[in-house]
Amino acid sequence: MKIVSLFVAVLTVVFPGSSWAAAKPIPNPPTLNASSYFLVDFDSGRVLAEKDPDKHIEPASITKLMTAYLVDKAIADGDITLDEKVTISEKAWRMKGSKMFVEVGKQVAVEDLLKGLIIQSGNDASVALAEHIAGSESAFAGYMNHQAQLLGMQNTNFVNATGWPHEDHYSSARDIAILTGAVIRDFPESYRHYREREYTFNKIRQFNRNRLLWRDETVDGVKTGHTESAGFCLVASAQRDDMRLISVVLGADSDKARTQSSQSLLNYGFRFYETHKLYRADEVLKTARIWYGGQEQVSLGVGKDIHITIPRGRYRDLDASMEVDREIAAPVTRGQQLGQVNIKLDDELMLSEDIVAMQDVAEGSFFVRAMDSIKLMFR
Repeated sequence: MKIVSLFVAVLTVVFPGSSWAAAKPIPNPPTLNASSYFLVDFDSGRVLAEKDPDKHIEPASITKLMTAYLVDKAIADGDITLDEKVTISEKAWRMKGSKMFVEVGKQVAVEDLLKGLIIQSGNDASVALAEHIAGSESAFAGYMNHQAQLLGMQNTNFVNATGWPHEDHYSSARDIAILTGAVIRDFPESYRHYREREYTFNKIRQFNRNRLLWRDETVDGVKTGHTESAGFCLVASAQRDDMRLISVVLGADSDKARTQSSQSLLNYGFRFYETHKLYRADEVLKTARIWYGGQEQVSLGVGKDIHITIPRGRYRDLDASMEVDREIAAPVTRGQQLGQVNIKLDDELMLSEDIVAMQDVAEGSFFVRAMDSIKLMFR
Protein backbone atom coordinates (compact mmCIF):
# COMPACT_ATOMS: atom_id res chain seq x y z
CA MET A 1 0.00 0.00 0.00
CA LYS A 2 1.16 3.52 -0.70
CA ILE A 3 0.30 6.77 1.00
CA VAL A 4 0.04 9.98 -1.02
CA SER A 5 1.45 13.27 0.23
CA LEU A 6 1.56 16.67 -1.47
CA PHE A 7 5.10 17.56 -2.45
CA VAL A 8 6.42 21.08 -3.04
CA ALA A 9 4.35 22.40 -5.93
CA VAL A 10 6.97 24.99 -6.78
CA LEU A 11 9.50 22.15 -7.22
CA THR A 12 12.26 23.45 -4.98
CA VAL A 13 13.46 26.35 -7.16
CA VAL A 14 11.58 29.13 -8.97
CA PHE A 15 13.25 29.52 -12.34
CA PRO A 16 13.46 32.92 -14.00
CA GLY A 17 10.99 33.49 -16.76
CA SER A 18 8.22 31.51 -15.10
CA SER A 19 4.76 32.99 -15.49
CA TRP A 20 1.29 32.54 -14.09
CA ALA A 21 -0.20 33.79 -17.35
CA ALA A 22 -2.77 31.72 -19.22
CA ALA A 23 -1.29 28.96 -21.32
CA LYS A 24 -0.61 29.84 -24.93
CA PRO A 25 -1.35 27.20 -27.56
CA ILE A 26 1.70 25.59 -29.13
CA PRO A 27 1.62 25.37 -32.93
CA ASN A 28 2.19 22.13 -34.75
CA PRO A 29 5.80 21.30 -35.62
CA PRO A 30 7.04 22.38 -39.06
CA THR A 31 6.22 20.05 -41.94
CA LEU A 32 9.44 19.00 -43.64
CA ASN A 33 10.13 17.49 -47.03
CA ALA A 34 12.17 14.52 -45.79
CA SER A 35 11.72 10.77 -45.52
CA SER A 36 11.74 10.93 -41.74
CA TYR A 37 12.73 13.29 -38.96
CA PHE A 38 12.93 13.45 -35.19
CA LEU A 39 13.37 16.21 -32.58
CA VAL A 40 14.08 15.29 -28.96
CA ASP A 41 15.29 16.99 -25.80
CA PHE A 42 18.67 15.55 -24.77
CA ASP A 43 18.11 15.64 -21.00
CA SER A 44 14.43 14.76 -20.58
CA GLY A 45 14.02 12.52 -23.64
CA ARG A 46 10.76 14.27 -24.57
CA VAL A 47 9.98 14.01 -28.28
CA LEU A 48 8.91 17.36 -29.71
CA ALA A 49 8.45 16.48 -33.40
CA GLU A 50 8.59 13.32 -35.48
CA LYS A 51 7.75 11.75 -38.81
CA ASP A 52 8.18 7.99 -39.32
CA PRO A 53 10.85 7.87 -36.58
CA ASP A 54 11.21 4.07 -36.70
CA LYS A 55 11.24 3.69 -40.48
CA HIS A 56 14.30 1.85 -41.81
CA ILE A 57 16.43 4.43 -43.61
CA GLU A 58 19.88 4.22 -45.15
CA PRO A 59 21.99 6.34 -42.75
CA ALA A 60 24.93 6.97 -45.13
CA SER A 61 27.87 8.61 -43.33
CA ILE A 62 25.87 9.16 -40.15
CA THR A 63 26.98 5.57 -39.60
CA LYS A 64 30.35 7.02 -38.60
CA LEU A 65 28.83 8.18 -35.30
CA MET A 66 28.88 4.55 -34.19
CA THR A 67 32.36 4.02 -35.59
CA ALA A 68 33.65 7.00 -33.63
CA TYR A 69 31.74 5.89 -30.52
CA LEU A 70 33.48 2.51 -30.57
CA VAL A 71 36.88 4.14 -31.11
CA ASP A 72 36.25 6.32 -28.06
CA LYS A 73 35.11 3.27 -26.10
CA ALA A 74 38.27 1.38 -27.04
CA ILE A 75 40.32 4.34 -25.80
CA ALA A 76 38.32 4.56 -22.56
CA ASP A 77 38.74 0.81 -21.99
CA GLY A 78 42.50 1.08 -22.47
CA ASP A 79 42.54 -1.08 -25.62
CA ILE A 80 44.13 1.66 -27.75
CA THR A 81 45.57 5.15 -27.18
CA LEU A 82 45.20 8.42 -29.07
CA ASP A 83 48.87 8.50 -30.02
CA GLU A 84 48.94 4.86 -31.09
CA LYS A 85 49.96 4.36 -34.73
CA VAL A 86 47.66 2.65 -37.24
CA THR A 87 49.07 1.09 -40.42
CA ILE A 88 46.91 2.01 -43.40
CA SER A 89 45.77 -1.03 -45.39
CA GLU A 90 45.22 -1.10 -49.12
CA LYS A 91 41.50 -1.54 -48.54
CA ALA A 92 41.34 1.63 -46.45
CA TRP A 93 43.44 3.54 -48.98
CA ARG A 94 41.25 2.43 -51.91
CA MET A 95 37.97 3.53 -50.28
CA LYS A 96 35.86 5.75 -52.51
CA GLY A 97 33.70 8.67 -51.45
CA SER A 98 34.82 11.21 -48.85
CA LYS A 99 38.42 10.78 -47.69
CA MET A 100 41.06 12.27 -45.44
CA PHE A 101 43.65 11.05 -47.99
CA VAL A 102 45.79 8.68 -45.96
CA GLU A 103 48.44 6.72 -47.86
CA VAL A 104 48.72 2.94 -48.03
CA GLY A 105 51.42 1.49 -45.78
CA LYS A 106 51.86 4.72 -43.81
CA GLN A 107 51.31 4.89 -40.07
CA VAL A 108 48.83 7.46 -38.77
CA ALA A 109 47.96 8.26 -35.15
CA VAL A 110 44.53 7.21 -33.85
CA GLU A 111 43.80 10.83 -32.92
CA ASP A 112 44.43 12.04 -36.48
CA LEU A 113 42.26 9.30 -37.92
CA LEU A 114 39.49 10.07 -35.45
CA LYS A 115 39.51 13.74 -36.48
CA GLY A 116 39.53 12.72 -40.14
CA LEU A 117 36.56 10.47 -39.52
CA ILE A 118 34.56 13.10 -37.62
CA ILE A 119 35.43 16.36 -39.38
CA GLN A 120 36.25 15.19 -42.92
CA SER A 121 33.94 12.14 -42.86
CA GLY A 122 36.81 10.04 -44.18
CA ASN A 123 35.80 6.59 -45.37
CA ASP A 124 39.48 5.67 -45.42
CA ALA A 125 39.88 6.72 -41.79
CA SER A 126 36.78 4.74 -40.79
CA VAL A 127 38.02 1.51 -42.35
CA ALA A 128 41.55 1.97 -40.97
CA LEU A 129 40.23 2.39 -37.43
CA ALA A 130 37.77 -0.49 -37.78
CA GLU A 131 40.52 -2.83 -38.95
CA HIS A 132 42.86 -1.67 -36.20
CA ILE A 133 40.32 -2.34 -33.45
CA ALA A 134 38.62 -5.51 -34.70
CA GLY A 135 41.00 -6.99 -37.28
CA SER A 136 38.55 -6.52 -40.14
CA GLU A 137 35.71 -4.21 -41.07
CA SER A 138 33.18 -7.06 -41.01
CA ALA A 139 34.23 -8.03 -37.48
CA PHE A 140 33.96 -4.39 -36.44
CA ALA A 141 30.40 -4.31 -37.81
CA GLY A 142 29.61 -7.05 -35.30
CA TYR A 143 30.84 -4.75 -32.53
CA MET A 144 28.68 -1.99 -33.94
CA ASN A 145 25.53 -4.10 -33.85
CA HIS A 146 26.27 -5.29 -30.31
CA GLN A 147 26.68 -1.72 -29.11
CA ALA A 148 23.48 -0.71 -30.92
CA GLN A 149 21.61 -3.36 -28.94
CA LEU A 150 23.12 -2.13 -25.68
CA LEU A 151 21.97 1.41 -26.45
CA GLY A 152 18.43 0.27 -27.29
CA MET A 153 18.62 0.94 -31.03
CA GLN A 154 15.87 -1.44 -32.14
CA ASN A 155 15.69 -0.55 -35.84
CA THR A 156 19.37 -0.58 -36.79
CA ASN A 157 21.70 -3.02 -38.51
CA PHE A 158 25.25 -2.21 -39.55
CA VAL A 159 27.19 -3.97 -42.30
CA ASN A 160 30.17 -1.62 -42.54
CA ALA A 161 31.93 1.20 -40.68
CA THR A 162 31.37 3.93 -43.28
CA GLY A 163 27.72 3.91 -44.31
CA TRP A 164 28.53 2.63 -47.79
CA PRO A 165 25.20 1.57 -49.38
CA HIS A 166 24.06 -1.99 -48.65
CA GLU A 167 20.54 -3.40 -48.52
CA ASP A 168 21.11 -4.76 -45.01
CA HIS A 169 22.65 -1.55 -43.67
CA TYR A 170 19.97 0.65 -42.12
CA SER A 171 18.93 2.69 -39.11
CA SER A 172 16.09 5.02 -38.11
CA ALA A 173 15.69 8.62 -37.02
CA ARG A 174 14.91 7.62 -33.43
CA ASP A 175 17.89 5.25 -33.24
CA ILE A 176 20.23 7.89 -34.62
CA ALA A 177 19.02 10.31 -31.93
CA ILE A 178 19.70 7.64 -29.28
CA LEU A 179 23.22 7.14 -30.63
CA THR A 180 23.85 10.88 -30.80
CA GLY A 181 22.78 11.28 -27.19
CA ALA A 182 25.21 8.53 -26.19
CA VAL A 183 28.07 10.23 -28.07
CA ILE A 184 27.39 13.55 -26.30
CA ARG A 185 26.88 12.00 -22.86
CA ASP A 186 29.59 9.33 -22.80
CA PHE A 187 32.50 11.00 -24.61
CA PRO A 188 32.29 14.80 -24.21
CA GLU A 189 36.00 15.27 -24.87
CA SER A 190 35.68 13.65 -28.28
CA TYR A 191 32.34 15.32 -28.98
CA ARG A 192 34.07 18.71 -29.18
CA HIS A 193 35.57 17.61 -32.53
CA TYR A 194 32.09 17.57 -34.09
CA ARG A 195 31.94 21.37 -33.93
CA GLU A 196 35.27 21.93 -35.68
CA ARG A 197 34.72 23.54 -39.07
CA GLU A 198 37.84 22.29 -40.81
CA TYR A 199 40.78 19.92 -40.55
CA THR A 200 44.04 19.77 -42.49
CA PHE A 201 45.82 16.46 -42.95
CA ASN A 202 48.64 15.65 -45.35
CA LYS A 203 48.54 19.34 -46.38
CA ILE A 204 44.98 18.91 -47.63
CA ARG A 205 42.46 21.30 -46.02
CA GLN A 206 38.86 20.11 -45.86
CA PHE A 207 35.73 21.61 -44.37
CA ASN A 208 33.05 20.09 -42.18
CA ARG A 209 29.93 19.48 -44.29
CA ASN A 210 27.56 20.52 -41.50
CA ARG A 211 26.59 24.01 -42.69
CA LEU A 212 24.71 24.74 -39.46
CA LEU A 213 28.10 25.25 -37.78
CA TRP A 214 28.40 28.48 -39.78
CA ARG A 215 24.74 29.54 -39.51
CA ASP A 216 23.93 28.97 -35.83
CA GLU A 217 26.51 29.50 -33.10
CA THR A 218 24.52 27.34 -30.67
CA VAL A 219 24.99 24.28 -32.92
CA ASP A 220 27.98 22.19 -31.86
CA GLY A 221 27.55 19.09 -34.08
CA VAL A 222 26.91 16.58 -35.30
CA LYS A 223 27.14 14.68 -38.63
CA THR A 224 26.02 14.75 -42.25
CA GLY A 225 25.42 11.89 -44.63
CA HIS A 226 24.70 11.59 -48.33
CA THR A 227 24.46 8.94 -51.01
CA GLU A 228 22.31 8.79 -54.13
CA SER A 229 20.02 6.24 -52.48
CA ALA A 230 19.93 7.82 -49.01
CA GLY A 231 19.46 11.41 -50.09
CA PHE A 232 20.79 14.20 -47.87
CA CYS A 233 20.86 13.51 -44.12
CA LEU A 234 21.85 15.55 -41.09
CA VAL A 235 21.82 14.94 -37.37
CA ALA A 236 22.39 18.16 -35.44
CA SER A 237 22.57 19.24 -31.83
CA ALA A 238 22.39 22.69 -30.29
CA GLN A 239 22.45 24.09 -26.77
CA ARG A 240 20.80 27.34 -25.77
CA ASP A 241 21.10 28.24 -22.10
CA ASP A 242 20.56 24.97 -20.21
CA MET A 243 18.52 23.25 -22.92
CA ARG A 244 20.02 20.88 -25.51
CA LEU A 245 18.08 19.50 -28.47
CA ILE A 246 18.94 16.79 -30.98
CA SER A 247 17.38 16.88 -34.46
CA VAL A 248 17.59 14.17 -37.12
CA VAL A 249 16.60 14.78 -40.75
CA LEU A 250 16.87 11.85 -43.18
CA GLY A 251 16.23 11.70 -46.90
CA ALA A 252 16.07 15.39 -47.79
CA ASP A 253 16.46 16.25 -51.47
CA SER A 254 19.43 18.64 -51.17
CA ASP A 255 22.16 19.92 -48.88
CA LYS A 256 20.23 23.18 -48.55
CA ALA A 257 17.02 21.34 -47.64
CA ARG A 258 18.59 19.23 -44.89
CA THR A 259 20.20 22.35 -43.41
CA GLN A 260 17.04 24.43 -43.47
CA SER A 261 14.90 21.56 -42.16
CA SER A 262 17.27 20.95 -39.25
CA GLN A 263 17.33 24.65 -38.41
CA SER A 264 13.52 24.77 -38.50
CA LEU A 265 13.23 21.86 -36.09
CA LEU A 266 15.74 23.32 -33.64
CA ASN A 267 14.16 26.78 -33.74
CA TYR A 268 10.73 25.29 -33.13
CA GLY A 269 11.89 23.33 -30.09
CA PHE A 270 13.73 26.23 -28.47
CA ARG A 271 10.98 28.75 -29.26
CA PHE A 272 8.07 26.86 -27.74
CA TYR A 273 9.58 24.60 -25.05
CA GLU A 274 11.87 24.83 -22.04
CA THR A 275 13.66 22.17 -20.00
CA HIS A 276 14.35 22.21 -16.27
CA LYS A 277 16.21 19.94 -13.92
CA LEU A 278 13.69 19.08 -11.21
CA TYR A 279 15.71 16.83 -8.94
CA ARG A 280 19.32 15.74 -8.56
CA ALA A 281 20.29 12.12 -8.11
CA ASP A 282 21.97 12.92 -4.76
CA GLU A 283 19.13 15.09 -3.43
CA VAL A 284 17.10 13.92 -0.40
CA LEU A 285 13.44 14.62 -1.19
CA LYS A 286 11.84 13.14 1.89
CA THR A 287 12.47 10.94 4.94
CA ALA A 288 10.15 8.11 5.86
CA ARG A 289 9.60 5.87 8.88
CA ILE A 290 11.26 2.49 8.56
CA TRP A 291 10.21 -0.46 10.73
CA TYR A 292 12.37 -3.23 12.21
CA GLY A 293 15.52 -1.31 11.27
CA GLY A 294 18.72 -0.22 12.95
CA GLN A 295 17.48 3.36 12.43
CA GLU A 296 14.00 4.84 12.42
CA GLN A 297 14.23 6.96 9.26
CA VAL A 298 15.31 6.31 5.68
CA SER A 299 16.16 9.09 3.22
CA LEU A 300 14.31 9.00 -0.09
CA GLY A 301 15.29 10.46 -3.45
CA VAL A 302 15.58 9.62 -7.14
CA GLY A 303 18.17 7.36 -8.74
CA LYS A 304 19.15 9.82 -11.49
CA ASP A 305 18.87 13.49 -12.38
CA ILE A 306 15.28 14.22 -13.42
CA HIS A 307 14.57 16.74 -16.18
CA ILE A 308 11.26 17.83 -17.63
CA THR A 309 10.47 19.56 -20.92
CA ILE A 310 7.31 21.65 -20.91
CA PRO A 311 5.68 24.44 -22.92
CA ARG A 312 7.60 27.65 -22.39
CA GLY A 313 6.34 29.76 -19.47
CA ARG A 314 4.47 26.93 -17.70
CA TYR A 315 6.98 25.97 -15.00
CA ARG A 316 5.02 27.44 -12.09
CA ASP A 317 1.92 25.55 -13.20
CA LEU A 318 3.48 22.17 -12.49
CA ASP A 319 1.98 20.02 -9.73
CA ALA A 320 4.06 17.42 -7.91
CA SER A 321 2.95 14.64 -5.59
CA MET A 322 4.77 11.77 -3.95
CA GLU A 323 3.47 8.28 -3.25
CA VAL A 324 5.50 6.44 -0.59
CA ASP A 325 5.04 2.87 0.64
CA ARG A 326 2.94 2.96 3.79
CA GLU A 327 4.97 0.39 5.70
CA ILE A 328 8.68 0.23 4.89
CA ALA A 329 10.38 -2.69 6.61
CA ALA A 330 14.10 -3.29 7.07
CA PRO A 331 16.35 -4.45 5.59
CA VAL A 332 16.38 -1.89 2.79
CA THR A 333 19.13 -1.53 0.18
CA ARG A 334 20.28 1.67 -1.49
CA GLY A 335 18.35 2.17 -4.74
CA GLN A 336 15.38 0.05 -3.66
CA GLN A 337 12.10 1.44 -4.98
CA LEU A 338 9.89 2.73 -2.18
CA GLY A 339 7.43 4.94 -4.05
CA GLN A 340 6.92 7.30 -6.95
CA VAL A 341 6.96 11.02 -7.65
CA ASN A 342 4.41 12.23 -10.20
CA ILE A 343 4.51 15.54 -12.08
CA LYS A 344 1.35 16.91 -13.68
CA LEU A 345 0.53 19.90 -15.85
CA ASP A 346 -3.14 20.80 -16.25
CA ASP A 347 -4.04 17.37 -14.80
CA GLU A 348 -1.94 15.65 -17.49
CA LEU A 349 0.71 13.31 -16.12
CA MET A 350 4.01 14.62 -17.54
CA LEU A 351 6.33 12.13 -15.89
CA SER A 352 6.45 9.51 -13.16
CA GLU A 353 9.73 8.44 -11.56
CA ASP A 354 10.63 5.91 -8.91
CA ILE A 355 11.43 7.10 -5.40
CA VAL A 356 14.31 5.05 -3.99
CA ALA A 357 16.20 4.58 -0.74
CA MET A 358 19.29 6.77 -0.53
CA GLN A 359 21.16 4.41 1.82
CA ASP A 360 21.21 0.87 3.16
CA VAL A 361 19.27 0.22 6.35
CA ALA A 362 20.06 -3.04 8.12
CA GLU A 363 17.67 -5.01 10.27
CA GLY A 364 17.56 -3.87 13.89
CA SER A 365 18.11 -5.89 17.06
CA PHE A 366 15.63 -8.42 18.38
CA PHE A 367 14.39 -5.83 20.88
CA VAL A 368 13.84 -3.20 18.14
CA ARG A 369 11.96 -5.66 15.95
CA ALA A 370 9.77 -6.77 18.88
CA MET A 371 8.92 -3.20 19.86
CA ASP A 372 8.10 -2.24 16.27
CA SER A 373 5.79 -5.24 15.97
CA ILE A 374 3.87 -4.05 19.01
CA LYS A 375 3.71 -0.47 17.72
CA LEU A 376 2.36 -1.64 14.36
CA MET A 377 -0.38 -3.65 16.08
CA PHE A 378 -1.75 -0.44 17.58
CA ARG A 379 -1.05 1.81 14.59
